[in-house]
Amino acid sequence: MTLKQLFLSALVAAASLPAHAVASSAESNSQINNDVFVVEDIRVRGLQRVALGAALTYIPIRVGDQIDANRIRASIRSLNSAAYFENIVVLREGNTLIFNVIERPTISGIEFDGNKEIEDEQLEQSLTDSGIVVGEQLDRTMIASIESGLEDFFHGVGKYNASVDISVIELPRNRVRLSLVFDEGDSAEIEQINIVGNKSFTDDQLLADFELKDQLPWWNFIGERRYQKQQLTGDLEKLESFYRNRGYLAVQIESVQVSMTPDKEGVYITINVNEGDVYNVRNVTVIGDLKGHDEVIKRLVSIESGTRYNAEQITFLEEAISKFYGRYGYAYPEVRAIPDMEEGSNDVDLTFSVTPGQRIYVDRINFIGNNVTADEVLRREMRQLEGAPLNDMLIEQSKVRLERLGFFETVETSTRKSDSDDDRVEVDFTVKEQPSGSFNFTLGYGDYSGFQVGLGLSQENFLGTGNRAAINLNTNRYNKSASISYTDRYLTKDGVSLSGQLYMSEFDAGNLENYIRYNKKQYGIGSSIGFPINEVTSINFGATYRNEQITNVDSYDQVSRFYGPYVDEQNPNQGVSFDIFELSAGISRVTLNRGMFPTAGTQNTLQFEVATPNSDVNYFRTSYDFRHYLPITNDHGFVFMTRLRLGYGNGYGSDDAGNDYLFPFYENFRLGGRDNLRGFEGNTIGPRAVYRYPQSISGQPGYYGVPTGLPTHPGADLLAVSEFSVGGNAMVVGGLELIVPTPFISEENKNTVRTSFYLDVGNVWDTEFDYDAYSQLGLASGSQELKDFSEPTHYRASAGVSIQWLSPMGPITLSFGRPIQSELSDRTQTFTFNIGTTF
Repeated sequence: MTLKQLFLSALVAAASLPAHAVASSAESNSQINNDVFVVEDIRVRGLQRVALGAALTYIPIRVGDQIDANRIRASIRSLNSAAYFENIVVLREGNTLIFNVIERPTISGIEFDGNKEIEDEQLEQSLTDSGIVVGEQLDRTMIASIESGLEDFFHGVGKYNASVDISVIELPRNRVRLSLVFDEGDSAEIEQINIVGNKSFTDDQLLADFELKDQLPWWNFIGERRYQKQQLTGDLEKLESFYRNRGYLAVQIESVQVSMTPDKEGVYITINVNEGDVYNVRNVTVIGDLKGHDEVIKRLVSIESGTRYNAEQITFLEEAISKFYGRYGYAYPEVRAIPDMEEGSNDVDLTFSVTPGQRIYVDRINFIGNNVTADEVLRREMRQLEGAPLNDMLIEQSKVRLERLGFFETVETSTRKSDSDDDRVEVDFTVKEQPSGSFNFTLGYGDYSGFQVGLGLSQENFLGTGNRAAINLNTNRYNKSASISYTDRYLTKDGVSLSGQLYMSEFDAGNLENYIRYNKKQYGIGSSIGFPINEVTSINFGATYRNEQITNVDSYDQVSRFYGPYVDEQNPNQGVSFDIFELSAGISRVTLNRGMFPTAGTQNTLQFEVATPNSDVNYFRTSYDFRHYLPITNDHGFVFMTRLRLGYGNGYGSDDAGNDYLFPFYENFRLGGRDNLRGFEGNTIGPRAVYRYPQSISGQPGYYGVPTGLPTHPGADLLAVSEFSVGGNAMVVGGLELIVPTPFISEENKNTVRTSFYLDVGNVWDTEFDYDAYSQLGLASGSQELKDFSEPTHYRASAGVSIQWLSPMGPITLSFGRPIQSELSDRTQTFTFNIGTTF
């Protein structure tokens, strides 16, 4: 059939273009007459992926309608609004209306080249927001705007020579591939920042807090002088705040000029400031419905007349009032301080307008992101209750309790209006889970002992229940052990916890380079129960039974005093066996903001353990642990940490033979290694083993003619001091750490990696060591120097850097350290690598 008349045709440039513009363009390229006819049929040609029914829904014409040129133009505008087509031609064959369309091509792929400033993921997200998605149809007119927007982004970060070229590569079956090629160029550096109009403060004072810098100190080798538009906006706000915090209430930034060098690689910034006058507060009043808290609010905003105006202080008071009402369920209070400056005077009257708004109740608390951890585990930490008034303080407290569990990398909270009522909200806790189990693999290297290896398995959030389970099976050249333990952190809904442990081990100190020889076999079973006193304090009580078998003990003097009374003189190689019944009690106060990698708060733990009088050996041991984290910056990127650990133990009472009980030598405190005094090998710090050798002189010849040896008096004994530490019954160790942001770590991973510079100081000593009993004796050849091992002043110190990572396998720790205070016989350990333990 012959085409009788062409009504109009149009090339659709962009879905965002006005529809009337398309119609006008089509009309100018068509021969339109005003014939009126009745449509007998409607056809759409050229459809490939768009369904016919979908296209017809956008054509406002039906068979039987009487139409003219205006109706045709309206139908083109409507079909164009569907954003499916880039070309539409309308034809008439008799009374049949034909829409010839060319569909927009489908995007089959997007590739990037040359982008360094923007990651591929950021680009993909930006394109998605603009409707450019693989598998979707391409709107070609968006290309120019995307190119322009990306170039504007580069200009905003100081790259004025940057360019972006987007190529559309045609493919078969109406498909295209987009290629984005970037030429970022170099960043423009700030040559100079000038402030004009400042009379009360110097340029250096005003520029001190600026993010943008025109000069860098020699030591800041990673700093930048790159210009960024967003940073300039923030710096201008800081400049205004600087003045307003010092009473210059009417300060104005009158203009900002940013000029570039001809090569677009240098930037000059000039800021014109009108400081204005200094204002003092004269009167403070409060208006609004204070909900019966008039006296509290008035005392809170009390500012003495004549005080210099301080915007920071005013903002603090606004926030304090908002938080106060937030504790009573007023979730959206409006608090605004209105300054009234009297003309011709330097006094300002402040009016705090307080509108608490409607009291809000919590309809429901939701948990998001806990794929492993059961809702119940999170819900039992909530201090904000469903159905109760919304309390900002309780929500924050609930958030902190979740962070302290150590199961989550991040915890975020948000509130939103409930669908049930205007005075109801839903509170969402969004968590990002982190590995809470660990496959403990310890690897260390010392300059004397060589490699050290350990192995174990634990799960802090067993099957998502919030309970702790651990199984350890270790075997190496000096130790074989097996243990199983379980802790129910919520035995009762009040937070009473119950723990149990079953264990056995065989320890051969003779196979360790840093130990005096002895063998110990033990097995035991124990349990403990904990009671919360308040939100941050808890107490615990425990009971343990264990059997210990000690054999092959090296006969150095300190151990002989403890070991001697129990040895069978007829069979000294048999060893000794002890049944120990031990009771323990402790108290702990924790205000840390997180369970893993805390950045603020304090932890105090005091523990006391005692072997009961019916045990074979009677002794006690007490320890105190302290850690405090002080954030230096508001974002907690830099944190100062201090820690201290004290320990003391001793025997009490005497046995049936009148021998005083002594502290068991194998219970001695030891120092050195990754857990306490880095830079030294494990268990090498402290008192050394002392050997005493009786001397003899030749006597009369015996039966075979050989002279007999006659013992001399004890004062003639020879003394040998070993290079091995035997530990002591008293200990102090502490340290300082500066936690810093880890370089080259993305924002999303900053809570799983920690870098710190440390200083460790500590010592172990033996309060029962009698130096006077040995000081007059001669030293044997090759002996170490004898020191008074009862003195606590022989401290060691080390410094270094530590990197910790919460990996999927468990915590990984790398430490580099060197001693800065040591003794000649000490053994150093420059590098340690450990999986499964953090300190």
